[in-house]
Amino acid sequence: MPASSTLYAAIDLGSNSFHMLVVREVAGSIQTLARIKRKVRLAAGLDRQNHLSHEAMQRGWQCLRLFSERLQDIPREQIRVVATATLRLASNADEFLLTAQEILGCPVQVISGEEEARLIYHGVAHTTGGPDQRLVVDIGGGSTELVTGTGAQAAQLYSLSMGCVTWLERFFSDRNLGQENFEAAELAARAMVRPIAPQLRQQGWQICVGASGTVQALQEIMVAQGMDERITLPKLRQLKQRAIQCGKLEELEIEGLTLERALVFPSGLSILLAIFQELNIECMTLAGGALREGLVYGMLHLPVEQDIRSRTLRNLQRRYMLDTEQAERVSQLAMNFSLQIANEWQLDARCRELLHAACLIHEIGLSVDFKQAPQHAAYLIGHLDLPGFTPAQKKLLATLLQNQSNTIDLPLLSQQNAVLPRMAQRLCRILRLAIIFASRRRDDTLPAVRLRANDEELYLTLPPGWLEQHPLRAETLEQESHWQSYVHWPLFLDEQH
Repeated sequence: MPASSTLYAAIDLGSNSFHMLVVREVAGSIQTLARIKRKVRLAAGLDRQNHLSHEAMQRGWQCLRLFSERLQDIPREQIRVVATATLRLASNADEFLLTAQEILGCPVQVISGEEEARLIYHGVAHTTGGPDQRLVVDIGGGSTELVTGTGAQAAQLYSLSMGCVTWLERFFSDRNLGQENFEAAELAARAMVRPIAPQLRQQGWQICVGASGTVQALQEIMVAQGMDERITLPKLRQLKQRAIQCGKLEELEIEGLTLERALVFPSGLSILLAIFQELNIECMTLAGGALREGLVYGMLHLPVEQDIRSRTLRNLQRRYMLDTEQAERVSQLAMNFSLQIANEWQLDARCRELLHAACLIHEIGLSVDFKQAPQHAAYLIGHLDLPGFTPAQKKLLATLLQNQSNTIDLPLLSQQNAVLPRMAQRLCRILRLAIIFASRRRDDTLPAVRLRANDEELYLTLPPGWLEQHPLRAETLEQESHWQSYVHWPLFLDEQH
């Protein structure tokens, strides 16, 4: 079988950017080989009569000539090219599409807003972890898609004719970042969302994910500024105020905001603010994939797994030949410990789920070498593709694995953005103790340990005589209490009397 038969490509001709995703199918999953993105700003070439300028077309064709070289090695039936909002609107879209198809050597499909929303949801369902019932928000250059669904099934699909490029031209064309321009952009966006808000709210969701460049840019800003990864209304308002202080679009400088994204950032931010307010969204995280992933998985006809994170962890265990029994043993201990002190340490389901994931892959560093295994583990997890985990969650897992034994790097635990630093420290302490108690790799050697917490003080109570009967683990625990005391984590060991 030729190697090219496992290759697939998806191209999205968006209003702001053209994107190409090239993947290889590997054992029922996809491996990304290339992501190519070019800012084309097609929507900026539309006049009031929806006529697309020749200059905008030329920018698009030039980009597609770049893409076409990569497509030559991929079977035609394994390529999907779709066009979205701007080419839905353009009165002379046929002129652009005819030349585009000649350049690419394959058909270009102009998809409806509803089909775009369905594909975005499908891409999110295949790549994003968390609860099953979700609201997906994708702010594109020329349209915004809002979708609710459960598992693989989209329930409500909406495509609104507003996007970060069209809102830029409409409300920020004078390049002024004043309060008035923001208010006008927000009010117009709220008016677009308001008619569909009751249906979306009635459907409900457990998690809200953003699948757009706007959301990615916001998250990069938050991470750069030391905030956690969750996008909230107060954070959005804070960024709006920061943008207003800059005064002009050319002078927009916010730590973490790339120059490439800065032009459409205020318009995308105003749309997101409107969506948060009209739908009463509490928080949003970044999706693992969207339209292009939806196109690829659609060609592969792969089923959507209910729990993407579990699939990812199982694949890692298989690929690196991890001892799954030991991983489960450490996890059960850690879960038991976390439940004993859940109230005092406020360890919610999200924290426990990430702790469980760290336990299942904590020995991955041994696949490189025993020496510096925690550092090897952190490197692997930090650099592997982990579908279902956000970049911030990956960083937390890598940080926990790097701190699973010996000296503790406290600043590293504070630099991750998935959970509050205090929570990361608490998860680290539980993981370290679970690894120590499970070190004999047998269920019948696990003691009945009782944990109590008083603020950051942790008390371990062991069965009578256990420390004397298990001198090696007693010594390791004694050393552990020293490691933890060096970073001001009080750990006390005692036996039942």
